[in-house]
Amino acid sequence: MFHHHHHCCPNVMPPIVHPTNCCEHHCFTNTVVPHIHPQHTTNVNHHNFEHVHYYPHTFSNVDPTTHQHFQCGSPCCDY
Repeated sequence: MFHHHHHCCPNVMPPIVHPTNCCEHHCFTNTVVPHIHPQHTTNVNHHNFEHVHYYPHTFSNVDPTTHQHFQCGSPCCDY
């Protein structure tokens, strides 16, 4: 008696699909936002005028002279 093994194809059931396992990969991007703050400086140059008042004063000398005539006698002839 001779046994002949006969292998049958296994029965295959439909697959069981599990929920997707989600993994996150975080990628960070750095964005530079320039903020410009203009500034202005005004140099105020104050100019002061000093008004100096002078009062020049002059002096003068007056030497009044007088003339006196004395008659010592009378002339001998009338001119």
